[in-house]
Order: sequence, then structure tokens, then C-alpha cells
Amino acid sequence: MSETEIRTSRLLLRPVVPQDSGRITELVGDPRIHRMLARVAPGQTKAQTLAWIMTHERTRIDDIDHVFAITLGGEFLGVIGAHRTGPEDPFEIGYWLAPNAWGQGICSEAGAAIIVWLERTRGARVLVAGHFADNPASGRVLAKLGFLPCGRDKMHCAGRGERVEHILMARIA
Repeated sequence: MSETEIRTSRLLLRPVVPQDSGRITELVGDPRIHRMLARVAPGQTKAQTLAWIMTHERTRIDDIDHVFAITLGGEFLGVIGAHRTGPEDPFEIGYWLAPNAWGQGICSEAGAAIIVWLERTRGARVLVAGHFADNPASGRVLAKLGFLPCGRDKMHCAGRGERVEHILMARIA
């Protein structure tokens, strides 16, 4: 495993690059995706996507955000990342995947790989994540990765423009 690429038996997790901006914008425009994301509003433009991508190098250097494109055979399928607000905080795992790739174990495989990467390169022992209550598939992925429910709250969902029931989960190594 390198600092910028993670390989699994099927997948390559690599940095998101500006060339991905069109595909990302197209995918997050799908309500099946943005309705399940806390920070992506409907109608995100390619310029907004590019602006987000341009933050990645700085946040990676600052060790607060590590964002990877999920690819299979060179095809961009989605994004997975680990974010924290400060160096003493646990990383929060987040991900989304193109609908045509759902149900193939891709998020579970990518999630397992990023957890191993965080443990090996960042000494991560505690991770957090969450999912909206009406997205049980994401909860099942997190459960497969060893996360356990630890609370519920209402969280603002930019994709819906409202507060939505949210299940908090944690994983302790």
C-alpha cells in the first residue's frame, strides 16, 4: 500500500483527479446518490466538483481528509474517504457508489481496504461512520466492516435540504 493508492484483489483506490469531475458530477446528480449524502446538494455543478477536488492535496497533507476514487478495471465507480476535523479526532468513513455497481461487495471491499490503510499508516484504532435511517444497505456495509450502532440523531442532508434521521456507528480495533 502506498500513501496515495490502495489495491485490493479487484479494486484500485486512487486519488480523485480533475478528470473525474464530469463523472462525479453526473453521478451525484442522481437522487439515489445525493439523497443519501450529507454534504452534496442536488444540482452540483462541475465547477463545484472541481473546487472540491482541488482541496484534496492540502487536506491530505494536513492529515484530515483522505479521499479515494473507487475504480474497477479503470472504470470510476465512486468515492470513499476518511475525514476528521483535527489530528486527535477519529476518522469518519464515508462513501458512495454508482448505482450500476451496487450489490457487488465493492463498498465492503473498499471499506475494508481503507480501514487497513488507516490502521497501518495513521495508527487509527477508533473509526466512526453513519448512515441515514432509510439507507439500510449502507448500514449493512458498515456492519460487515465491524461498525456497531452507537446512537441516533437528526442530521442535515444537503441532498434533501432537510434534517433526516441518522444512525451513528463506531468501530474500535
